Amino acid sequence: MSAERERFGPEELAVCLSRYDLGAISSAKEFARGSRRSPKVIIQSEKGKFLFKRRARGKNDQPKVAFAHKIQLALAARNFPLPHLLCTTGDNNSMLVINDNIYEMFEYIDAGGYDGSLDATYDAGRILGLCHKLLKDFKSDYKPPPGSYHHAEAIQQAIHNTVVSLPMESRPSADVVTGTVEDLHKAYVDSAREVDSLGLPSWPDQIVHGDWHPGNLLFRKHHVVAVIDYDAARLQPRVIDLANGALQFSIIGGGGHPSNWPDYVDFSRFKRFMRGYDSVNVISKLELKAVPYLMCEAMIAEAVLPIAATGSFGRIDGFGFLQMIDRKVKWIYANMAELVSGLED
Repeated sequence: MSAERERFGPEELAVCLSRYDLGAISSAKEFARGSRRSPKVIIQSEKGKFLFKRRARGKNDQPKVAFAHKIQLALAARNFPLPHLLCTTGDNNSMLVINDNIYEMFEYIDAGGYDGSLDATYDAGRILGLCHKLLKDFKSDYKPPPGSYHHAEAIQQAIHNTVVSLPMESRPSADVVTGTVEDLHKAYVDSAREVDSLGLPSWPDQIVHGDWHPGNLLFRKHHVVAVIDYDAARLQPRVIDLANGALQFSIIGGGGHPSNWPDYVDFSRFKRFMRGYDSVNVISKLELKAVPYLMCEAMIAEAVLPIAATGSFGRIDGFGFLQMIDRKVKWIYANMAELVSGLED
């Protein structure tokens, strides 16, 4: 049973909103999306329409929030598409801190989600390329947490931990489970080794978004009008972010049991995403070769971390999901040449 969504108390909301220059407020309606632990309301006032939120516990580390805000303010200053932060009156702060709670006020963007079209996919890649280009020389005293899905000991451990996390009542025979887990471990290690052999450890680090997927982009008429959620921003070679984006915008899921999901990625969307990125931020040949291997790493990492912890992927059978990921990874390996030539034909 899911936990009840947290809500603002009337007094809490009144005190918070008094710290902003909103003019007369005509309405404040609950916005029941995103984390249940982070209450949100849509504010309509004479100064405009805004999204006000309280950060969830565990997401309220002030230096980390300040770092994310600094990134957003820097991008906003260069006309990057995102919801602008509204600062408090008096101290002109992008975050409001009261009783160890952190609150944020954003410009409300009236837009829709990703429709899967090739035009929207191209623009998603283009905007990621622009994001990386604008943040290439971004500097901050705050050091974001290290690490990524690439070549991580924690991911390798999680792969093995999936064996014991799977529910006994639905677990197949030991040899079937072990075979799938060993295949995933080998693919993860081999992919990481291939990427490192291309030179990734020596490629320059820069600040990247860190969580580029359809749910973090808002669209209007197939164009990105806003990018949200900068909490995963970190310092790493840009190709790690690029490959995850390419995966998220080309992977194909499905309804029902994951055994019925297709092996292949949508090659047309993969190509459009990559070409969109390359149109504003040129991808090197070595980075292009690294992308399919990094996609395999990203796919394995995203699957095994929750399954190792809970035995399932959300509400989806954990072992069935691992088998589906194993099939998709093998498809990428079998079609590596076609993916790598994606910008050349």
